[in-house]
Amino acid sequence: MKKYLISIASVILIMLNVSCNDFLDEIPDNRLELNTDEKITRLLGSGYADHLMVFTTEMMSDNVDDVGDRLSSYSLLQDEMYAWKDIQEIGNESPKRVWETYYLAIATANQALDAIEKEGNPERLNPQRGEALMIRAFHHFYLVNVFAKHYSTANGDTDLGIVYMEKTETTVKPDYKRESVAAVYKKIELDIEKALPLIDDNIYEVPKYHFNRKAAYAFAARFYLFYRKYDKVIACANEVLGENPARVLRDLTRISSLVQEYGPIAEDYVKPEQNANLLLMTGYSQLGRIFGNYTTGKKYMHSIYLAGTETTQCRGPWGNFVSGIFRLPTFTYTSAGGFIAVPKLPNLFEYTDPVAGTGYRRTVYPALHTDETLLCRAEAYIMLEQYDKATEDLALWMSQHTTSTVTLTRELINSFYSAQEYYKPDDPTPKKRLNPEIPIVSDEQENFLQCLVQFRRIETMFEGLRWFDIKRFGIVIYRRYLDVNNMVTVIDELTLDDQRRAIQLPAAVISAGMEPNPR
Repeated sequence: MKKYLISIASVILIMLNVSCNDFLDEIPDNRLELNTDEKITRLLGSGYADHLMVFTTEMMSDNVDDVGDRLSSYSLLQDEMYAWKDIQEIGNESPKRVWETYYLAIATANQALDAIEKEGNPERLNPQRGEALMIRAFHHFYLVNVFAKHYSTANGDTDLGIVYMEKTETTVKPDYKRESVAAVYKKIELDIEKALPLIDDNIYEVPKYHFNRKAAYAFAARFYLFYRKYDKVIACANEVLGENPARVLRDLTRISSLVQEYGPIAEDYVKPEQNANLLLMTGYSQLGRIFGNYTTGKKYMHSIYLAGTETTQCRGPWGNFVSGIFRLPTFTYTSAGGFIAVPKLPNLFEYTDPVAGTGYRRTVYPALHTDETLLCRAEAYIMLEQYDKATEDLALWMSQHTTSTVTLTRELINSFYSAQEYYKPDDPTPKKRLNPEIPIVSDEQENFLQCLVQFRRIETMFEGLRWFDIKRFGIVIYRRYLDVNNMVTVIDELTLDDQRRAIQLPAAVISAGMEPNPR
């Protein structure tokens, strides 16, 4: 990316303590002058991070347990993530690389916005301006949610957020100060509001790899859900789902026509032709191996025990677990007591030297999709106490994702979740105590939230979003060691006030003078 423009490189220079000489040696001869509409559009195509936050946030969630030395970890980086340590190791999926590439995407968007402004913000460049604003909002949103506490109405003005980069940096030693979480959210909202009317799908050859119109509204729905502006969640979700949401949800019935193996189904899952996929991102990543049908990194696994007590193989409002109850298959493997893999992250390889067989592991990540947007709307209805509407969305999700003949009703949601026991580390259930900042107003609202949280956990498994739900709902989670008989030993606990819920800034950023998260 550094070859494009001096300002993009300067962001990384300051943030990551890169050598000034290296920076000056490379950029002037390789700079791209943004003097045509085509060049601006092409630049924005590179404005999406290609190192993903998924590995970090998924590994820090409760979707994995430690099975000890029966299998090995992928790296010391994975060990640190699982243990909720301040991460020192680096790699393609480390917090350092997330910080670096997400800010690089933001700098790319800012350079495009500068070029458009120099043209006088002409109407013909409105679609490019809209995409740039959405790119900037999207990457700031994940940076603040990874490296800061969740948004709080009580403490958002004082909780440390991140730096919101609104301009292309042109100085060598800028003085960066972290803004509050609330200030960052306000700026994200402003960028979204400016961007939404400008998005035009007609400028894209492959819209699903850009912020097309539906992707933009789906991201807005997710953002407003985190921001607790529920009427806006519903309005934005409606733009995505239309009058007949069933037509735009993932077509899971066609999976039966595919080869029943992890690879073919995972590759089909992320095809742009799938109506459900709204924004696809590619990344240099081992996700297809670590969360796929390999033993790579499976010291920390989503075990059959975990699946059978909390997620895809446990009892739910759909009834008892039977093979085939979920249309998207859960593949089970018997190594080291057994683990599961849900085929949604393909294991791809980019050859740099086909003769030598060398290159990079990559994957395609469904960053935004309609099924999650449907659950965003359901949650908004629950928080507004519109339970009949919430039931419609939850029932649609269950009917699309399971083969159960059970019809989900308001009465069933209340009876099923009222009867559930709360989770204990050695006696697990899907029902974990919820402690959101906004108090739960009734038993019925909690029952609906328990249903919603369970559905979201299954829908977003291995996508990294469970970590944010843990933060949003104030869920206490544990680090558990499972022996060969699935006997549980609790190693650690992430309490409600645990500072580790905000991942520590990269060491290089702290060394450069930025205030770290408290510990």
